[in-house]
Amino acid sequence: MKNLSVYDGVIVPGGFGSRGIEGKISAIQYARTHNIPYFGLCYGMQLLVIEYARNVLGLKDANTREINSSGGNMVIDIMEDQKEKIATKKLGGSMRLGAYDAVLSKGSIAEKAYSSTKIFERHRHRYEVNNAYVEMLEKKGLVFSGKSPNGMLMEIAELPASKHPFFLGTQFHPEFKARPLSPHPLFTAFIKACVKNNKK
Repeated sequence: MKNLSVYDGVIVPGGFGSRGIEGKISAIQYARTHNIPYFGLCYGMQLLVIEYARNVLGLKDANTREINSSGGNMVIDIMEDQKEKIATKKLGGSMRLGAYDAVLSKGSIAEKAYSSTKIFERHRHRYEVNNAYVEMLEKKGLVFSGKSPNGMLMEIAELPASKHPFFLGTQFHPEFKARPLSPHPLFTAFIKACVKNNKK
C-alpha cells in the first residue's frame, strides 16, 4: 500500500462482486490514515463504510451481503424493496434506478461543494448502508451528510474537513452528470483537495 503515497488522490468507482475487494478496502484504509483524498462512487462508498466499520468501529467481520450472504456484521445490506426480487431472481432492470432527491447536512463537505442542501442524483444499486449501524458509525465520527428526504437511505458518507482533507463516498453516481465543460461539483471538490495535497 505504500505505493499509494505517491498519488495525490484515490478513487474507487462503482462495481460489484468480490474480486479485489480486500485490496480496495486496504487502499481506502491507507488513504484515510495517511490523509490522501479519497472519493468512493457507489460500491466505493459501501467499501468506505465497511473499512470504517472494521478499522474504527472495531467490527472486524463487517461486510456487505453482496459478497457474504450469511453471518458477520452486514453493514451493507440488500434494500428492503429488493429482497423479494433477489429471492425470486427477478433481476432484470429492477435495481434502484433513476434520479432521486437527497438532503445535505449544512456545513458538510458535500453541502459546500454543491452550495445547496438539496440535490437530485442518479442511482443504480441494490444494496445500501444498513440503518442498524448508522448510529454506531456516527458516534465514531463518520458523517452521513446526504440522506434521502425521509432520512432512511444514506446517500453520502464523509469525514469532516477537520479530520481529513477529503474522505467522501456517494451511493449515487456523480459521474453520470459530469461533462467535460461542466464538471460535477463533487469531482471539482475532490480535484481541489488533490491539488492541495500535491503542494504539501
